[in-house]
Amino acid sequence: MNTKIINGRAITPYRIIDNCCLLVIDGKIVDIRQGDIDAPGAEIFDAGGRYVSPGFIDLHVHGGGGHDFMDNTVEAYLAIAETHARYGTTTLCPTTLTAEKADLLKTLEIYEQADRRNSRGAQFAGLHLEGPYFALNQRGAQDPKYIRNPDPSEYREILAASPHIRRWSAAPELPGALEFGCYLRSQGVLAAVAHTDAVYEDVVEAIENGYTLATHLYSGMSGVTRRECFRYAGVIEAAYLLDEMDVEIIADGIHLPAPLLRMVHKFKGAHRIALITDAMRGAGMPPGESVLGNKDTGLKVIIEDGVAKLPDRSSFAGSVATADRLVRNMVQLAGVSLPEAIQMITATPARIMGIYDRKGSLTIGKDADMVIFDEKFTVKTTIVKGGTIYTAADHRKAG
Repeated sequence: MNTKIINGRAITPYRIIDNCCLLVIDGKIVDIRQGDIDAPGAEIFDAGGRYVSPGFIDLHVHGGGGHDFMDNTVEAYLAIAETHARYGTTTLCPTTLTAEKADLLKTLEIYEQADRRNSRGAQFAGLHLEGPYFALNQRGAQDPKYIRNPDPSEYREILAASPHIRRWSAAPELPGALEFGCYLRSQGVLAAVAHTDAVYEDVVEAIENGYTLATHLYSGMSGVTRRECFRYAGVIEAAYLLDEMDVEIIADGIHLPAPLLRMVHKFKGAHRIALITDAMRGAGMPPGESVLGNKDTGLKVIIEDGVAKLPDRSSFAGSVATADRLVRNMVQLAGVSLPEAIQMITATPARIMGIYDRKGSLTIGKDADMVIFDEKFTVKTTIVKGGTIYTAADHRKAG
């Protein structure tokens, strides 16, 4: 099917093109230009003067719409994908929590079943295993009874069980963590630093052994610390100092308030920052009681003030952000330009995940994954490979 998207403000890697026209054939962008494109018989989609952006890519998400990937059901996977599609996400990485090996293996099985059936939600770009190889002191809301050191027999079995594991987050200072990073790299899996008490020197070694990304910068990681009389730079400082290290940030305005959002952007730049929701099941849901992780065995939490908290309100227990909120905050709170905010949730995560050859920008030859949103960053339409998977209004008319 041929579709012509007209009357849009297209956000390309180079500029914003007003009165733009995009031609989509068989799910691919085949032409993009200001004005009109001659395409007899194409279905016309009027963007109504709104922004047309590449589809948002969320490389760290746990749940949404009342479901969590750790529920380990196909229905949960599909519902989460559909929930985030309403907010502009066209590609996401289902993310696990620290768990027993049997639960992780079950997740791999469910992922494959759900991926085959996922036609109405954001596409899956492979699994992100978050844990269980973490520093206990930096566990955050991760269940401490499952936290352990890297076990070669365990992680080799898990990786051998599925080709769909695309990234794995771990604490690089743990015994065996550097060997783990090397093995991940040999298998084409992205290794990320997370929930860690590492110091700068540990992170340098980690990069040398395959770790290239800092998972949710500032959350669950060390800053400047003292050991006896001496100060040591932590993971946060290492992420700033090591230019080759990518970072992901929960830009909900709560995990990172406006000054920190501005600081990360100032030091790392849009080309090294991926915006993530890190959303749990409460994303897209009203405030109230919820559960982090498996609905039957997970941690009870309270959703209020735009974030999930532990019941005693002593700590955050997860994000309920959606992708549109991340973009809005980077523009309105951090003062970042719209093209740069879009880069951080499209091109940069696509590059980090190794899919920039087909996703992440409005470029001829790439998948027609697009989001149409207005001046208030309200998503009106979400398109995956040329097909509309969410629309808030009917923009179509006969060609």
